[in-house]
Amino acid sequence: MTKKQQEFENLLKKYQNYAKKNGFRLNPDKKITETLIAQLIKRKNKFGKSYCPCRQVTGNESVDKKNICPCVSCKKEIEEQGHCHCFLFIK
Repeated sequence: MTKKQQEFENLLKKYQNYAKKNGFRLNPDKKITETLIAQLIKRKNKFGKSYCPCRQVTGNESVDKKNICPCVSCKKEIEEQGHCHCFLFIK
């Protein structure tokens, strides 16, 4: 397994565990989940943190830290809409 594949698998497991712990799940559409995780890895490599792909990175660390996936809005969005904004997590 390459380093890139290992990074992907580690992040996938992290988010699966987070979802299970919080009573929701990852999007069952594998293509969507894979795309979002790939974007999270890309953002981590570019910005140093796994910022949500659906949130703008401003460069202001105190503002941006709220948008590290899973972001502070995630649970509320799932509760109200049945999914988070980027559709990585669903009820």
